[in-house]
Amino acid sequence: MERNTLLSIGLGLTLLSGSSLAHIEQSEPLQSLRQSYFALLGMTFAPMGDMVKGKIEWDSARFSTWASDLNHAAQFGVERGFAPGTDKGTTRAKPNIWSNMDDFQTKLTDFRAAAAQLAETAAAGDPDASRDQFMATGGTCKACHDEYKSKDYLY
Repeated sequence: MERNTLLSIGLGLTLLSGSSLAHIEQSEPLQSLRQSYFALLGMTFAPMGDMVKGKIEWDSARFSTWASDLNHAAQFGVERGFAPGTDKGTTRAKPNIWSNMDDFQTKLTDFRAAAAQLAETAAAGDPDASRDQFMATGGTCKACHDEYKSKDYLY
């Protein structure tokens, strides 16, 4: 519990810092919110992938910490970043998100559930089970990316 509190305080302070606020595109703040959310997920997910692939040595404790961080980040309410009208501007989101918001929300809910399961599985310390759940979690990411993420950067 103490770790979660510290993580929340650290995230809050980071969000309030001048350098973080400077990152936000003032003309497109909701696009910036989405991009920041997905960047945070990617920066948390990527090192776990490196561990699963054997690029870095397996460390169950470290993997569990990263899985917990991913779960906490996944639960953030990014939906507000997809408000009507935010399909224009600097974005990699495909326009069909806005016409399929129920499906997008279902995929986001699936990802959040998989991330929570990954944190729980990793905390148990079984590397094989952690790898399997990591792959399942990645599958929920892919399901959304295939449908709703442009392959080309638009910025």
